[in-house]
Amino acid sequence: MPLSLYSPMLDLTFQTARSYGVDTDLLMKEYGIDAKLVTDPNARFRMEQIDALYDRIAELIDDPNFGLKAVQFWHPSQMGALGYAWLTSDTLRAAFKRYARFSKVVSDAVRLEIKETDDELSLDFHYLQKQSSQKFRIDGALATLMAMTRANAGSDFHPKAVSFTFEEPEDTGPYYALFQSPVSFNSPTNRFTITLEEADAPRSCSNIHLAQLHDQFMLEYVAQLDKENIIERVKVAITEELASGNISDALIAKKLFLTERTLQRRLQENGTTFKKLLTEVRIDLADNYIRDSKLSLNEISFLLGFSELSSFSRAFKNWTGSSPRNYRQEKRGEKRL
Repeated sequence: MPLSLYSPMLDLTFQTARSYGVDTDLLMKEYGIDAKLVTDPNARFRMEQIDALYDRIAELIDDPNFGLKAVQFWHPSQMGALGYAWLTSDTLRAAFKRYARFSKVVSDAVRLEIKETDDELSLDFHYLQKQSSQKFRIDGALATLMAMTRANAGSDFHPKAVSFTFEEPEDTGPYYALFQSPVSFNSPTNRFTITLEEADAPRSCSNIHLAQLHDQFMLEYVAQLDKENIIERVKVAITEELASGNISDALIAKKLFLTERTLQRRLQENGTTFKKLLTEVRIDLADNYIRDSKLSLNEISFLLGFSELSSFSRAFKNWTGSSPRNYRQEKRGEKRL
C-alpha cells in the first residue's frame, strides 16, 4: 500500500509556510492539491505528492531551521482522533503510547518507538524512506511533539534531552531556545526524552472516557486504512465482542468472514496468535478501566469478557504483578500527589 499522509496535517505545514510569506494557495494549484481536502478528515495524500510539495516549500523559505516553527501552529484537529486522544491521556506515558501505537493515523512514513530506562522515557522517530527524513521534516516532527507535550503538561514544560540524526546546523540557538534542554546532533536516532517523573505525573486535562472513544475510532481507522492488516482488524473485532463473554477465535473469524484455520494461519504469518492479541487488547483496556473510578471491578471484569471477578483478578496479576484493587489504589495515590 502506498505511503500516505492524513490530509489535515497539511494545515500545520501551510500555516508554517505562510508565516514566511509563502503563497500556499498558489502551491496547492501547482501541485494539484484540492484546498477542500486539507480540512477533510476522511482524506489522505500520497507521500510522493507530499514529498514534492515539501521540497518546493523548503526551496522557497530562506531559513534552514524553519521546521522548528511548527511548534507555534500545532492544533489537535490536524491529527484527528489521535490529536484529541493525546490531549485526553491521563499521563504523558499514556500519550506517548497512543502516539506510537496509532502514528499511522497521521503518517505511515514514520514509525515511532518507545524506549525506557530506570529514569527516562523516550520517543524515537524512525523514517521509512530517505525522502521523509530531511532535516526540516525532522525538525517539524520534534517541534510538533514539543507543542503536544506542552498542551498536556503546561507551557513551561521542557524535555530532558532531544537528539537529531542530521549534522549540527550552523545556528543551534533556535534549538536550545525551543527545547530548553540538552540538544545533540549526529545521533543514532531522532529522540525526544522526558523523565519518568514527568512521564507518570497525572495531567488535569485527562478524560478516560473520551480517550477510550478515540482509541476505538483509531483502531477502526487503521484497520480500514490497511485492510490487509489482519492484526488491527482482529483487535477491532475483539474490542467489539469482548463484553459478550463468548470471545473466541472462531467468533472473530466468522466476524471477519474468514475460516478459523485461515485466521490462525494469517496471524501465524504475522508472528502472533489470537490468544496473544486477546491478551494485548485486554491489558490495554484494563489499564484504562481501572483508572475510571466509576467502574466497579465486577463491571470491568464483565467488560473484558471474564465470567468471574476471580478470573480477571488472576489474569490482571499475571499481567502487572499487582491485583486490580491494589493497582487502582496505587493510581489513586498518584493522582493525589
